Amino acid sequence: MIAQGSKVQVVDHPLAQHLLTRLRARQTAPHQFRRYALALSDFLVYEAARQMSVRETGIETPVAPTNGVVLSDYVVLAPVLRAGLIMAEAAQKLMPAARIYHVGLKRDEETLEAKCYYDKLPGSLPNDCRVFVLDPMLATGGSAVSAIDLFVKLQVKTIQLVSFVAAPEGIQRVHDKHPNVHITTGSVDTKLNELGYIVPGLGDAGDRIFGT
Repeated sequence: MIAQGSKVQVVDHPLAQHLLTRLRARQTAPHQFRRYALALSDFLVYEAARQMSVRETGIETPVAPTNGVVLSDYVVLAPVLRAGLIMAEAAQKLMPAARIYHVGLKRDEETLEAKCYYDKLPGSLPNDCRVFVLDPMLATGGSAVSAIDLFVKLQVKTIQLVSFVAAPEGIQRVHDKHPNVHITTGSVDTKLNELGYIVPGLGDAGDRIFGT
């Protein structure tokens, strides 16, 4: 894992980078893309979870008493619809007790701004809550910021963002608005093009996952 500043981590594990390369490839078919996306999500969420808090506990093994640790965070997974669903599937395998709150955002193709069309969030969340916003493409940052805003309004203090790839412009926008959000990604790419797509990127993640 390579740190790109204290709040951005790029997962450089060879297997993660192999999977990302497969996702980028134009010829990768939807059924292959989904498989690679699930596997890459495992790596990214695993690395993002290094930020989680633990507490010590005593246990009995079959041989002797010993000490260990258990997770102490109240975990929320917040997949940004629709592409974030595949990341939530992987994340819930790693953290089966996590709650899932879906966030529906649609990008206006003219303004490139995100509009929320669905969110089913509770009225409040515990003080020790840790939210993982799962958004495969951190491009302009509009969707990520809008999703993070929803949880900030609930006074959540610990929010992380997990993405397959990120543009420098998106990272900057997220940290301009929410400087304490920790970002885990497979790559910080070069730039955004005039249409707001990440270069080199991997195209539209949602379309490629669902074959649309």
